[in-house]
Amino acid sequence: MKVLIFGSGGREHALAWAVKKSPRVTEVVCAPGNGGMAGIARLVPTDLHSVPSMLAVVEAEKPDLVIVGPELPLSLGIVDELTARGVRTFGPTRAAAMLESSKAFAKRFMQLNNIPTAAFAVCTNEAELHKMLHHFHPPIVVKADGLAAGKGVLICDSREEAHEAALGLFAGKYLDAPAEQVVLEEFLVGEEVSFLCLADGKNVLPLIPAQDHKRIGEGDTGLNTGGMGVYTMKGLLEEGMTEWVLHHIAQPTIDAMAADDMPFKGVLYIGLMITARGPMVLEYNARFGDPETQAILVRLESDIVDVLEACIDGHLGGYQLEWSPGASVCVIASSAGYPGSYKSGLPITGLEKVKEAQVFHSGTKMQDGELVTSGGRVLGVTAAAATLREALNRCHTALGKIHFDGIYYRHDIGHRAFSKEKH
Repeated sequence: MKVLIFGSGGREHALAWAVKKSPRVTEVVCAPGNGGMAGIARLVPTDLHSVPSMLAVVEAEKPDLVIVGPELPLSLGIVDELTARGVRTFGPTRAAAMLESSKAFAKRFMQLNNIPTAAFAVCTNEAELHKMLHHFHPPIVVKADGLAAGKGVLICDSREEAHEAALGLFAGKYLDAPAEQVVLEEFLVGEEVSFLCLADGKNVLPLIPAQDHKRIGEGDTGLNTGGMGVYTMKGLLEEGMTEWVLHHIAQPTIDAMAADDMPFKGVLYIGLMITARGPMVLEYNARFGDPETQAILVRLESDIVDVLEACIDGHLGGYQLEWSPGASVCVIASSAGYPGSYKSGLPITGLEKVKEAQVFHSGTKMQDGELVTSGGRVLGVTAAAATLREALNRCHTALGKIHFDGIYYRHDIGHRAFSKEKH
């Protein structure tokens, strides 16, 4: 069978790598893909901002299965359009993807369905903002309502700072367009965990949990990024916690979406904060995470194509996934200056020497026959091993062989797990 994957990042490279391993798959096509995917997939151009452009690719390629990677095409309704044309497509509809594409929708949904989350208020103008801010104690989280590529969340140490941040979002200061709604949230304290589930509209099937490192600096300091590294290991969630999250958060979410005539099929990414009050939902995403997908898929032993098709067909009930034991790590190699301004077009060398890890490309392209950087997050160096320490060592060994000018990566991915070992 032919599988078409929409997207161009490390998540899509990892998906293509996993799909390619299926004995059922004869060809993988990525649109538009990136410089590192050419070895495992045929790349075709497309515009992920344009539904007609993506439909044209599907019409030309006639794939047996389409996998939609990024959030933007989901929010534009590409799954609706393809499903209406009889194309087997993995991903939620435009309505179901509102769990990610509108934070205001997601917060009201959680409130209505008694899903644990931070206290919040939705503001549409400065008068509402001024009124609602008095109900919050600093620090205050200020979020843009729509898709913001990780740039729409601001943590403010005073009401005045929150007021200025919200006005900035309304004015379009931080994002490409002005925010029509701004969400104020209670600041939660605890450890973040990425809890991803597959869903078929009725049933949920958990993937292994992961812990992302969003800050640019060692020790979780500095600016937020799209994710500088992630790890998976046994014990990341306490005994019984997976079942609790499934019973109190994941399954109620899928049940409520179905009851609201918005059945959710695809990946439900639940960003959790494990607080003193228990797990609370920070956010929903409607697709695989990045870089979580890289670390999760290197441990998946089941055929990914089989389970994605089970989601499409509503056959997840009773499905079991097989995982390799141990741990996995993905360390992001980024451009100097990221998440601020950075140079592109820098030659990347040494990849052919890497044998101990999988290198998933996030921001690369081929230029005059040479692989060069083309993004802030450039590579996701990923390894699985019997222990977290061994997996991390493999990643660091591999990173020592790779070079581009200004290469930067954090050396402390997994530091929370290692600190617990010492106590």
